[in-house]
Amino acid sequence: MPPPAPPPPSSWRRWPPAPSASARPSWMRWPTADEATEIQFNFHSINGENAHYGTPTNPCAPDRVPGGSSSGSAVAVAAKLVDFALGTDTGGSVRVPAAYCGIFGLRPSHGLVSTENVIPMSQMFDTVDDAVDNRNLGEFVSANVPTVGKFISDFSRSEAPSVPALSVISYVMRCLQRSEFKANHGEWVKTVKPNLGPGIRERVHEAIASEDGPMEDFHVLKTEFKSALSALIKDDGILAIPTVPGSPPKLRMEAVALENFRARAFSLLSIAGLSGFCQLSIPLGVRHGVPVSVSLVACHGADRFLLSVAQELYGTLKQETKKAWSWSSSDSSL
Repeated sequence: MPPPAPPPPSSWRRWPPAPSASARPSWMRWPTADEATEIQFNFHSINGENAHYGTPTNPCAPDRVPGGSSSGSAVAVAAKLVDFALGTDTGGSVRVPAAYCGIFGLRPSHGLVSTENVIPMSQMFDTVDDAVDNRNLGEFVSANVPTVGKFISDFSRSEAPSVPALSVISYVMRCLQRSEFKANHGEWVKTVKPNLGPGIRERVHEAIASEDGPMEDFHVLKTEFKSALSALIKDDGILAIPTVPGSPPKLRMEAVALENFRARAFSLLSIAGLSGFCQLSIPLGVRHGVPVSVSLVACHGADRFLLSVAQELYGTLKQETKKAWSWSSSDSSL
């Protein structure tokens, strides 16, 4: 079945003007209004499903979402159409598709790569990228980020499986993102009333309608969290975490289950996001038909160190993963 027709160009004609040719690199072709809109509002999702142009097929698991928003970049690399591709990562839009498609995905330290001429979602977190036990980390955050205590009771009562302190970190990052998104694009959305896809539409309108909340507390928590994480891993330490909380969701997954998965994913993704640290998602192989990954996180500015460590460890990580899977298969057959 062919993908649905894209929205009419007339609905996007008020896109902000492109920078002059002298203000952008010679290789950069400014996207058309339709293309710019796809870039703009797909990066409000980590699933990669596209209601207007069709969803790119995940080469590693065709019945699963490819991850987003940089789904096309990840799919092109995973399908071996290109050696590497660029994407943008505010909340996880390079790390997630990399994990779902079984490839490497780097989120550099915030501010390391210029975002000049990149349409902003949230400048506080936007990056341009190449494609520890959670509960213990949650206890560390609770003990070393004092402002978490102002919000944690709301998440401690949640029935969904989560680590409350990491849920607070995710919540604060999303509130800061929404505030900047609203400032950047709120007037445009209200004026143009763009035809957004399901899921994207609800989150965009929620962001624009939301109150900013206690912004001073949010900024204090952000500073405390970065300081605590810097003290934990220092300049020569590495934090190992899951890139995502489980297997890539299946295409057209039921909305409630998908939202639950998304919330748990952001609890992990916001660790590097709120701190501004660099993170590399590393593919470990395919297990039961789905890709498996792990992420390494290093201090802000330690990008070369992170890549060197990953290069040194990659062979051992793959070997140990195969051993663990072999033992698991042997145990289950007993």
